[in-house]
Amino acid sequence: MTITSDTDKALYEAAEAVRRRAYAPYSNFQVGAAILADDGRIYAGCNVENAAYPVGNCAEPSAIAAMIAGGGKRIRRVYVTGPGSMPVTPCGGCRQRIREFADLDVEIVSHGVDGEPLVQTLGQLLPYSFGPEFLK
Repeated sequence: MTITSDTDKALYEAAEAVRRRAYAPYSNFQVGAAILADDGRIYAGCNVENAAYPVGNCAEPSAIAAMIAGGGKRIRRVYVTGPGSMPVTPCGGCRQRIREFADLDVEIVSHGVDGEPLVQTLGQLLPYSFGPEFLK
């Protein structure tokens, strides 16, 4: 695993700490997410599954909720961790949730912890997206 910046190291450690506490008894696929917010703080969240499948939470919106609750307003960087060697990217719904609070040039690091991290912008992950500016 190659993590080059101190910021990414801190984000990785925060995502991994919460990933270990994820509640994933149905999928057994534990995911952690950490956000660097505009207030300079790191907010983390994990997936929380539910027997009524659509009621569960992914890690990314859990981290976004922590950011909003903690006073952050905008996302500056996202780091997602999950099992395996393939990058664990945010699902489509989570990409849209991130879009609500991040500019298209915000980088999202997707990391299957047994492999190498993949860095892409939100614009690459969600091209031609619909954002809050369309409603103004």
